[in-house]
Amino acid sequence: MNVHDVMTADPVVIFSNASLSEALDKMMTASCHHLPVLSTEKHLIGVLSFHDCERALGYSIVGTVHPLELSLADRVTVSKAMTPAPIVVEPDETAAYAAQLMVNHYIGCLPVMRGETLIGIVTRSDLLTAFIALSQKVGQYQ
Repeated sequence: MNVHDVMTADPVVIFSNASLSEALDKMMTASCHHLPVLSTEKHLIGVLSFHDCERALGYSIVGTVHPLELSLADRVTVSKAMTPAPIVVEPDETAAYAAQLMVNHYIGCLPVMRGETLIGIVTRSDLLTAFIALSQKVGQYQ
């Protein structure tokens, strides 16, 4: 099983000059926890996670958010909260290799690049879903 078999193709992205409130809106709309971050020239320059947003804002984003906290999310840019220069993976690498990279580097996702082009993202959830499907398939033959 390769990365291209389990990745999310054409991921939702955010530009580095966007606000954290824009990023959080995108995450909520897309039901995701990671956004590849692009420069104004559309080059991958980072990854923004839900956890990065919470850390940058200094509070947990659960339940009702106070208006002053929303104001801060409008003022903080993605570039201030993102993880720069992310570790990436190619689509033809094995899913096991991608999983090992995530474990070794304590990260929850890997942008998938074909050359200089972002073509997808693979997350812990993608890998766990693939593992569950594979283990169920193996269980059918026993």
